[in-house]
Amino acid sequence: MWRPEGLRYNDIAVSEDATPQLTHLDAAGRPRMVDISAKADTARQAIARGSVYMKPQTLALIQAGRLAKGDVLAVAQVAGVMAAKKTHELIPLCHPLLLTDIDVQLEPDEKESALHITASVRTTGKTGVEMEALTAVAVAALTVYDMCKAVDRAMRIDKVRLVRKSGGKSGRIVLE
Repeated sequence: MWRPEGLRYNDIAVSEDATPQLTHLDAAGRPRMVDISAKADTARQAIARGSVYMKPQTLALIQAGRLAKGDVLAVAQVAGVMAAKKTHELIPLCHPLLLTDIDVQLEPDEKESALHITASVRTTGKTGVEMEALTAVAVAALTVYDMCKAVDRAMRIDKVRLVRKSGGKSGRIVLE
């Protein structure tokens, strides 16, 4: 079975002969929302990360708060929070969830000339919050791009990924 490097399954048993099944398809292959009504409510968390790479001058402008559109870090942080809350409106087969905590952080990295974005999302419910964390990171990154594109058309959004998740039947999965 293929596993991304660094993947650790802490609380679950993974069978090498298990055939993976796509849960969002019915028996006829049509898309469907997964029925989670029989699942137990558990505490769930997901953490996602991503980065926006840019010219050093662009990062300096962001850090100095000198961009015409305003405070890039604050606006991107709020955009990420809003995106997590609206994930079910953006991703067709996601369940609407009552999110209990959303934390979006943007960390300037002068050495790499980048903003590193981390989103942590929590809930207590029947399904996980991976999509909400990933959506928060992606929209925060897109907001940085939108606010800075007038001064840097070469920006690159990269490495948006799930870092870890916990809760539910899958238990705890750590990817990095």
